[in-house]
Amino acid sequence: MRILVIEDDLIIGDGLTSGLRKYNYTVDWVKNGEEALQAILNEPFEVIVLDIGLPVQSGIEVLKTIRAKGINTPVLILTALEDVENRVLGLDAGADDYLSKPFDLDELCARIRALQRRSGGSGRTNPIITFKDITIDPASRVVRKDGKKVEISRREFVLLTLFLSNLGKVLSREHLTRSLYGWGEDVDSNALEVHIHNLRKKFGNDLISTVRGVGYIIEDEEEGTPK
Repeated sequence: MRILVIEDDLIIGDGLTSGLRKYNYTVDWVKNGEEALQAILNEPFEVIVLDIGLPVQSGIEVLKTIRAKGINTPVLILTALEDVENRVLGLDAGADDYLSKPFDLDELCARIRALQRRSGGSGRTNPIITFKDITIDPASRVVRKDGKKVEISRREFVLLTLFLSNLGKVLSREHLTRSLYGWGEDVDSNALEVHIHNLRKKFGNDLISTVRGVGYIIEDEEEGTPK
C-alpha cells in the first residue's frame, strides 16, 4: 500500500515515514498544503495521513479541495489531543478517521488497515487474507503457506498483499511499481520482474500469471475471468 504522509513537523514526519515503512508500507512525505495538493492530484495513493496544522494551506483546506475534485482516497487526520473543533471540522470536510497526537504507531497502522478494508469495497471484516493455501496476517506481517511461515521481503509482502486484495484484476506494471517504490528510490528496470520471480518461487510458478503487454494477475477461481 502506498501512503502519503502530510506533516510539517520534521520529527513527527520522519518518525512516521520510517515507522510506516517498517510495517511494509510504501511512504511518501510532504510538508505543506501546496505540496500535498500537487502530490494527491498527480500520484495514486491508497491512504492519506493528514496533519491539520499545515503551512501555506491548512489540512482542512487540502481536504475540502480534494473532496470537491471527487478524490475519495481515505484520509486519516492527525490532531492535537484537545483539538475537538478541528476533529469535527476534519470529519465534516470528508475525513474518514482521526487520531490524536501523541499517538501509538501500532494503533495508527491498525486504523490504516481498517480504512483499506473499507475502501476496498469487498465487505471483508476479517483482517486475515486467505487464498488457497496462502494466508496473510497484515497486523503481524506474517505470511504462511500450508500453515508454515514463509520468509519474504518487505516489497514481496506488499506485492503479494496487493495481488490477493485484487483477485481477478490485471494490475499494470506502472501501478505495481508505484505501489512498491516511493519518490527518490532507485528502481532497476527489471526490479518488478525479480519480485514476481521470487513470489513464484516461494508460492508456485502458476500463482501469478503474466498478461503480455499489460501486467500481471492472480486469477480469481470463483470469477473465472479477469476484470
